[in-house]
Amino acid sequence: MDTAGNEISLIEVIASKEEDISLKIENESERKALLELIEKLNEREKLVLQLRYGLTSNERMTQWEIAEAMKISRSYVSRIEKKALQKLMEEIRRDLR
Repeated sequence: MDTAGNEISLIEVIASKEEDISLKIENESERKALLELIEKLNEREKLVLQLRYGLTSNERMTQWEIAEAMKISRSYVSRIEKKALQKLMEEIRRDLR
């Protein structure tokens, strides 16, 4: 029974688990593809994106936090991030052709 007192069948539980597993596999696959793309960036661009979007630690940082950690200005972090994202978009467009 669920919290509202409704009966839950085994098939509902299994189906929901399969969806969860499917989403997890899909997300992991997308994450691996993104990490492969990021390898084409220079070290600074790679680091900024990894920290900004939590790609290696699942903990996202603000541009201010990254700036402080890297001892550069927040606006420079912003420019690095923007340039790196543009490079990734170009790579994705190339791959789609």
